[in-house]
Amino acid sequence: MNPKVSILIPCYNADRWIAQAIESALNQTYLNKEVIVVDDGSTDHSLEIIKSFGDKIRWETGANKGGNVTRNRLLELSTGEWLQYLDADDYLLPDKVAQQINFLKTVPSVDIIFSPSLLEYWESEIVKQEILPIPEPHDPWILLARWYLPQTGSPLWRKQAITDVGGWKVNQPCCQEHELYLRLLIAGKKFEYFSEADSVYRQWSESTVCKRDKSETHRQLLAIQDKIEQHLKDINQLTQSRQNAINQTRFENARIIWLSNATWASQVIATIHNTDKKFMPSEQSAPKLYRLAYQILGFSLAEEIALWKRKVHTNRFSTS
Repeated sequence: MNPKVSILIPCYNADRWIAQAIESALNQTYLNKEVIVVDDGSTDHSLEIIKSFGDKIRWETGANKGGNVTRNRLLELSTGEWLQYLDADDYLLPDKVAQQINFLKTVPSVDIIFSPSLLEYWESEIVKQEILPIPEPHDPWILLARWYLPQTGSPLWRKQAITDVGGWKVNQPCCQEHELYLRLLIAGKKFEYFSEADSVYRQWSESTVCKRDKSETHRQLLAIQDKIEQHLKDINQLTQSRQNAINQTRFENARIIWLSNATWASQVIATIHNTDKKFMPSEQSAPKLYRLAYQILGFSLAEEIALWKRKVHTNRFSTS
């Protein structure tokens, strides 16, 4: 028997995109589905577009309460055993749900099936697409630490799993799916990787939740690293590869933070050294000369040298 899938679309001021999102849900080749849209107090033409789909979908609207409140309302309205969340500015390829449900037959006890996303990047009139890969190992703890677990529309979520952990955290300002992933993993929910990329994640604005306040995004991301580390210590499952993943993510964020807050960045590096005095950034995140400076001179001086090199490079090209 094919389980019922609820395709759940939260919408706030997305009149440019919402029709395509709904159409992509309705056009899923998987037949045992329902499409539910909750309008979160939109002030543009979103609600008119939602209503135009008539009885093909279920919908409701109310005052603006935020993304996770809306996702929880969709959770309450859903009647499917499995959930497909879909942000209003994203869309699905026609076989997305069918392929993941078919994969479910090989891993019937799984709670979260996750796959790569297709990033659709909009800049002026130029649209580019690329697959956001999910590298091996497919250890979900490492993938969460490295921020490789995908955005909301990629997974197929078992409804009971989300219900068991209390739904979406309503006061989570950003990194919302990552915070949920963390609670699901702590609760022992089972994650499985499926290789097909059939969800499209559209990036078109700097005002999205995780781009609006980048310092808050760094705070929340680092807090999640701390919680991953502490939980794995508590259950005696903090392997060296998991610790390396946590510290590598801390390091990469520290480099970005350093440009605006050197003191905070140094505190993040201190956290790394408290857990692994021999930590060395990966070759992918730091060139050979930087790594040598980091090893001999430390983080702050390595960053000063890197900044000087960037300025020299910029001046050379600006005067040529």
